[in-house]
Amino acid sequence: MTAFSKADILLPKLDDKGMEKWSVVACDQYTGEPDYWKKTAEIVGNAPSTLNLILPEIYLEQPDCEQRIEKINDTMTDYLNGDLFAEYKDCFILTKRTQADGRLRAGLVGAIDLEQYDYNKGSKSQVRATEATVKSRIPPRVKIRMNAPLELPHIMILIDDPQNTIIEPLLNKTLKSVYDFELMQNGGHLSGAVVDGKDADSVLAALDKLSDKSAFNKRYGLDNEEVLLYAMGDGNHSLATAKECYEQKKKSGSPDAELARYALVEIVNLHSPALEFEAIHRVVTDVDVDDLLHKMTEELGLSDSAEQNFTAIIDGKACDFGITKPTSNLTVGSLQTFLDKYLNENGGKIDYIHGENVVKSLCGAPNTVGFLLPSMTKDELFPTVIKDGALPRKTFSMGHANDKRFYCEARIIKK
Repeated sequence: MTAFSKADILLPKLDDKGMEKWSVVACDQYTGEPDYWKKTAEIVGNAPSTLNLILPEIYLEQPDCEQRIEKINDTMTDYLNGDLFAEYKDCFILTKRTQADGRLRAGLVGAIDLEQYDYNKGSKSQVRATEATVKSRIPPRVKIRMNAPLELPHIMILIDDPQNTIIEPLLNKTLKSVYDFELMQNGGHLSGAVVDGKDADSVLAALDKLSDKSAFNKRYGLDNEEVLLYAMGDGNHSLATAKECYEQKKKSGSPDAELARYALVEIVNLHSPALEFEAIHRVVTDVDVDDLLHKMTEELGLSDSAEQNFTAIIDGKACDFGITKPTSNLTVGSLQTFLDKYLNENGGKIDYIHGENVVKSLCGAPNTVGFLLPSMTKDELFPTVIKDGALPRKTFSMGHANDKRFYCEARIIKK
């Protein structure tokens, strides 16, 4: 058996209009846009909603954070006691997300076994982080989850299934629909169906086949490497938080430990045509640009071009460079490793920027340099994580904010 399994899944007993207010975007989106969350609250009003069960990260540093968490837990209990939910036992939920651009992203909601997940760099577990986990981000999130009776996932995990053997065969099945509604705020459309019985067994059998160790090693040109079957896409710190809560409950002998051992997630095929990787660029400020480039040339062997290439924006002008002494499988890894070391030793600040034009607009200022990075291809993700371990934070982005996962399903995690 692989780390992904069927689960007992809760869904609210609401009509389509009710579901539109129930489902809101992942808590780590629109962190610089309070108007988005204000508008969301206006849309929801007093209706049952996942907005009342999550803590948008825009409020994480607010002085009333503790009170918000208490209210979330109380609301979870009220919803559970108020006969809001229907429970679908021992199943998966097949999701069909029509994005704002019209493309369909299919996924499968189930439980991931946290015993088979290790987010530390160099991990050989079946479930691994794709980007560096910032451990300081975990404790505040543990406060939210530790005493919560419910979990609601915005976690998306990728599988590398180019032959479309896991999720895609379900799209042609006649399955029981459990929701079908428009998402708020230009989020697109979401529908879901129950996958159980023989259909669920077929999923598990196909995952077992994909996890075959000899086939895995042959596919990636490896020699006796442990299988990486599930690679984090979105929600890395949420899964790390679930892992920490589980480890604490297991250590203390909590009666909730067995429930806490699993986390509800959605798996998505890396090869879904709706899934695109976008580069995240860097802007470094408050530095001696000449000194930074001089030391970078020494350490990374900068030249006009090489297998790893990037563009630096200096005084508003673009300069192309190649890295002849890479320290990572990806350009972003080699560059980030150097920048982390340089900034630690010399001071300065780094910002992570989406969009080339934004970088260019910021880099006319003194003591500022921007780095435009190539997008990572889908085929590079699994081999790079296998070779290098977790990538630097902010290596890649999957889609725009309004295409991120919306909360819908829930699961009981406390007796």
